[in-house]
Amino acid sequence: MGRVSKKRKEILAKFDLAKPYTLADACNLVKEISTTRFDASVDICVRLGVDPRKANQMVRGTVALPHGTGKDVKVLVLCTPDKEAEAKASGADHVGLDDYIDKIKGGWTDIDVIITMPSVMGKVGALGRILGPRGLMPNPKTGTVTMEVGKAVEEVKAGKIDFKVDKYGIIHSSVGKVSFDGVKIRENAQELIQTLMKLKPSAAKGTYIKSIYLSSTMSPGIPIDAKSVVA
Repeated sequence: MGRVSKKRKEILAKFDLAKPYTLADACNLVKEISTTRFDASVDICVRLGVDPRKANQMVRGTVALPHGTGKDVKVLVLCTPDKEAEAKASGADHVGLDDYIDKIKGGWTDIDVIITMPSVMGKVGALGRILGPRGLMPNPKTGTVTMEVGKAVEEVKAGKIDFKVDKYGIIHSSVGKVSFDGVKIRENAQELIQTLMKLKPSAAKGTYIKSIYLSSTMSPGIPIDAKSVVA
């Protein structure tokens, strides 16, 4: 068995791993147990009572966090020349088409979100093998394939995120930074959970929200009383 460090012992002494906390308490506690020297992300993991292998139980969507993620999101817009000015005015970090497609084929993926138009998806689709595994492939369901590229850029920059249940039935998402106060973290987390509740598949039976954990970068997960959050 590995040796538990002094810092780890101090963190674990601040809370009970076997005790479920209210969301409000967990949002304050996660700030206390973060020991990184940088502004760590606050992440939430929600285990759902679904079988992602079945198409009628797939949970995927977007949510606009009221206080954003605290992260400076790098946005690339792949569009036709007539949309470039709109994309740049909305705050896109990179705007273009063929030159950036070639750049991505060469291995460049230093971006967080790609927004494009339906008319150029034929070209963007060829990048599936590169963008897919990195979660960067634009998708109409998440609002990243649209004619309103300017609006899409503004929403992403303001804190709109997309999520998708993984093969284990878990949703992973960032809901802020440790520098946020507890109320902002809680309101972001609540917004995500409420969105998940609205997306509950009709084919999902039994308990839908099975467990919720909140953590910061490199910290242990804090168990949250799922029943109290859903209620």
